[in-house]
Amino acid sequence: MDSQGLWLIVGLGNPGDAYAQTRHNAGFMVADEVAAAYSIPLHKSAFDSVYGQGVIEGKRVIIVKPMAYMNRSGPSVKKMAKRFKISSRDMLVIHDDIDLAYGRLKIKEKGGDGGHKGLRSIIDAFGCDEFPRIRIGIGRSASEATVTEHVLGAFSATEKKILARIIERARDAVITVLVKGTKEAMNRFNTKRNLILSMDGGEEWNL
Repeated sequence: MDSQGLWLIVGLGNPGDAYAQTRHNAGFMVADEVAAAYSIPLHKSAFDSVYGQGVIEGKRVIIVKPMAYMNRSGPSVKKMAKRFKISSRDMLVIHDDIDLAYGRLKIKEKGGDGGHKGLRSIIDAFGCDEFPRIRIGIGRSASEATVTEHVLGAFSATEKKILARIIERARDAVITVLVKGTKEAMNRFNTKRNLILSMDGGEEWNL
């Protein structure tokens, strides 16, 4: 395959039903949403990953979900990139982030792992951090739960009310990066969420 103009879109998460609806799998959720929106079936497998190939708004893409568990995502992603001759600069990684308030998105052109072990594994495998990424805010626990318990926990009932909207917005961020570029996507999506009161008096996010 000619790799010119080819993007590698990587959603991070953990495989298996036990993790499917957990906060740590936000990257998988967005990858699935993007794939569904553009009829790209993720039915191929290689290098401990499932993936699919297709076209998004004229851009040729490979959407990948590493299946080697979050902390070991890097080698699988590196092998996929090598197979399709894709540089790290043409790779977009989507992952959850506890340091962002729930519902916020933040796009970065490059940078460290911020304590995210999946991202750290990719940086170690590629030997660089020069690739764009989309961070999906899952916030920190309001209880005494540990970080591990929080990220591997299911979304709360309140969080679920707007989860679909967050995933859709992250999908739009992916498309904007591909079509308009990272800087334009940063200008559009790196904004703080606004809280408004819902009809029942609870908090609702205006995304």
